[in-house]
Amino acid sequence: MRRDMTINLVIFGLLVATAIGAHLMGEGFTVTLATKAAIFGLAGVGLNLALGYGGLVSFGHAAFFGIGGYVTGIFASHAASGQPILTLPFTLAGSNEMLGIWPMAMVAAGLAALVIGALSLRTTGVYFIMVTLAFAQMLFYFAISWPRYGGEDGLSFYVRNTFPGLNTFDPIQYFAICATLLGLALLFTAVVTQSRFGLALQAARQNSQRTVAVGIRPYGIRLTAFVLSGMIVGLAGALYADLNRFVSPAMLSWHMSGEIMVFVILGGVGRLCGPVAGAAIFILLEHLLGGVSDYWQALLGLLLLAIVLFAPGGLIGIVTGSRRHA
Repeated sequence: MRRDMTINLVIFGLLVATAIGAHLMGEGFTVTLATKAAIFGLAGVGLNLALGYGGLVSFGHAAFFGIGGYVTGIFASHAASGQPILTLPFTLAGSNEMLGIWPMAMVAAGLAALVIGALSLRTTGVYFIMVTLAFAQMLFYFAISWPRYGGEDGLSFYVRNTFPGLNTFDPIQYFAICATLLGLALLFTAVVTQSRFGLALQAARQNSQRTVAVGIRPYGIRLTAFVLSGMIVGLAGALYADLNRFVSPAMLSWHMSGEIMVFVILGGVGRLCGPVAGAAIFILLEHLLGGVSDYWQALLGLLLLAIVLFAPGGLIGIVTGSRRHA
């Protein structure tokens, strides 16, 4: 346990040190890459709560990522235009305050996760995977056919939302926001997974029949984990939309669901900081190999295949010498 904690602190510390070092050297682009890794790591932490600890292989988490992004884009665009989002049955105005947008994004993603999870969790195995994928694709095609907010061209809102006391246009200050939220999400996950709820969730993953035999209903526990997972991923989507000042249906596509799952598998399924390590490696490979070949993802595929075959514990499993997640 102490060794795992040390590794988690080292991974998070390396991400922060990279951003600070790049800032001191005037490498703003590298700071932005670290910010992107932190945001993707946050999305991976959300999925890891459902996948790693709950055994819920979801191919629909892009739905929550995209919902968080669209909530941010919609509120920001209406704040810029001065037009209300809704007038009936009540007036809902736009906003460019992150502290106001984040809760809205998390609630919207959580409500979507509640509906999707309530239906999807009535199935198991490949059927669960396909149902979550189907819901995400429904939202993807809805966004494409929503001309009010850009349709397939997406929605630009040009001005990054504000945070009290900080200049969010400064790369290192925006990184600080994202890294802080990532740290809080990691702390939340650590506390939840070691609580009675977390232990029951992991017990349901290992053997649901025995869980029922001791009086625990797996459905409610899994649904709660799925909703919490969706809310964390929704927050990551909101941060990603603000980073780019742009949101598009691509955030809702199955490709995004696959990428978030890759972050978790690369770093280590069920490892606290596994998604952070996986996201950082993904961003690094994209940056280094993207300029070499348009087919750099083929190399990523080979790496992923090697990890699945020879290191099921992911990159962290290689370091710790453990094949199974905690």
